[in-house]
Amino acid sequence: MKTLRDAKIKDTVRVVRVHGEGALRRRIMDMGLTKGVEVYIRKVAPLGDPVEVTVRGYELSLRKADCELIEIE
Repeated sequence: MKTLRDAKIKDTVRVVRVHGEGALRRRIMDMGLTKGVEVYIRKVAPLGDPVEVTVRGYELSLRKADCELIEIE
């Protein structure tokens, strides 16, 4: 399983599934990261946390722990 955490800078990937449960999964999906959406990896902080992405036309910063819950292709 490849996750958003594995994607490299300047990659465009597609979300396959959002793992996790309850409020955490709902929060990720409320930010626009749903099945089938394309995500562009803009930047990664020097220590790898956070990751800045562009999704649905806006910029979003995600923690490493959240990126590991987002399965991509």
